[in-house]
Amino acid sequence: MLDMVKASIILFFQGKLFQNPNDVIRQLAIGIGLTVLIFLVFAKFTGLPTAGAIAGFIGGAVQPALFKNLKFR
Repeated sequence: MLDMVKASIILFFQGKLFQNPNDVIRQLAIGIGLTVLIFLVFAKFTGLPTAGAIAGFIGGAVQPALFKNLKFR
């Protein structure tokens, strides 16, 4: 299992894991931006730990929807 993870990480950083790495970067940036935006909004109204938990949960829940159409090599 660890060998599979290691091989995937190596392929990712070599740019050989996905057919179109630009799509991966764009989708990842959208997810990060959304998570940061949610964090900042909730941090204004709640405490930082609560805002972090909420933003992390929502940001993590959005990732599968963002990555569902990515193609692997």
